[in-house]
Amino acid sequence: MSWTHTFTNLCDWYTHLLHNSPTGTIHIHILRNTITSNPDNVEHILKTRFDNYPKGKPFSTILDDRLGKGIFNVDGDYWKFQRKMASLELGSVVIRSYAFETVMDEIQTRLIPVMASKAHGENGTEIKTVLDLQDILRRFSFDINCKLSFGLDPGCLLPSLPVSNLADAFDLTSKLSAERAMNVSPMIWKMKRFFNVGSEKKLREAVNVVSNSANEIIKQRREMGFATRKDLLSRFMGLINNDDIYLRDIVISFLLAGRDTIAAGLTGFFSLLSKNPRVEEMIRKELNQVLGPDQESPTFDQLRQMHYLNATVHESLRLFPPVQFDSKHAEEDDVLPDGTIVKKGSRVTYHPYAMGRMKKIWGPDCLEFNPERWLKDGLFVQQDPFKYPVFQAGPRVCLGKDLALMNMKSVVAALVPRFDIRVVEPHHEPQFVPGLTTTFRGGLPVKVIEKKMLST
Repeated sequence: MSWTHTFTNLCDWYTHLLHNSPTGTIHIHILRNTITSNPDNVEHILKTRFDNYPKGKPFSTILDDRLGKGIFNVDGDYWKFQRKMASLELGSVVIRSYAFETVMDEIQTRLIPVMASKAHGENGTEIKTVLDLQDILRRFSFDINCKLSFGLDPGCLLPSLPVSNLADAFDLTSKLSAERAMNVSPMIWKMKRFFNVGSEKKLREAVNVVSNSANEIIKQRREMGFATRKDLLSRFMGLINNDDIYLRDIVISFLLAGRDTIAAGLTGFFSLLSKNPRVEEMIRKELNQVLGPDQESPTFDQLRQMHYLNATVHESLRLFPPVQFDSKHAEEDDVLPDGTIVKKGSRVTYHPYAMGRMKKIWGPDCLEFNPERWLKDGLFVQQDPFKYPVFQAGPRVCLGKDLALMNMKSVVAALVPRFDIRVVEPHHEPQFVPGLTTTFRGGLPVKVIEKKMLST
């Protein structure tokens, strides 16, 4: 724990160590964990020797209570089946259209009105209202992904900003599951689970809330019929007929992936945009060029035409990836491309957060928010996925990547023309809460200024 005397966050300490390593790889002996920021190693782990680096039993055991046999917690045949099923569904026109319509409706009917209710006009004097943008974005994302995953509207972003027992339980399972991995020995949390005390008792109670809610939804859907519905649960029901627990695990996994990562990505985006008004104005300029003066919301095809917007989202994810690191476990002894020896059963981690801050990868301006690094002659150019593994890469590359980017870009395209969103303490170094995805401790307090005054 000596790192806490110098660094605010563990991920920044790892970044420091990896930056000073000649190979971009370090080994934390007490954790039996090899951590790398070397793109050649990442390609080796995620693609070349994919079969030798599964999630592994240590990882799946930690999340078994929460994710069960869901796609993010399994290897082998379970993973292959869900991967094939999800690839067909998430790539379908039906799901993409349903997702886009759901996102745009939530933006227009809830997100914009909530932001406007907390905003002040451009000519306003003193601004006293402070809004936790991270909380708003998490509510938005939970609504969206519950609708997409279950066909359920939890109403977290209604004007009263109600408390949701399901959302709170969902958050608690994420937090407490992540804390399991931070124990010096897994025996600590396993003993607490056996005796049902402390954090393990809270985790069991929260898991039961999520599981019972999902089970009830599945039961109702079976009774009502699902053939004409477009949510993922209904689509998967046609493929999994006799195992509702397995079905529940699958859908909860997709809810986790969509909700937590999108909210984290958008929180990081607006924290960066607040400090970069030049980028903000460039986004507004592009939106005006593509949409014109009379159109308020972009179509799906218009979002794809916005190269600068796409670049800003990718650039923000480089600096604030929703998943800061990801680990695998070696099936057999191996040697990474940089010469690092990996022993059978040891943990191997690649670190997107650190990789986004490496001069060797991104150049001397790696700490700057510079969307232009993604553009060539004004057109967006994708980077090597193994130097930018924000969406993983290789056989396990994120199937929801396009939907996640659509979601983020839709929110940015809706809020940036209407509001100036300014972080209250722009020079404050963010502190992250331990968890499966990036969460700012204390939220993201902002002041919102409405660009267009309503006529009276």
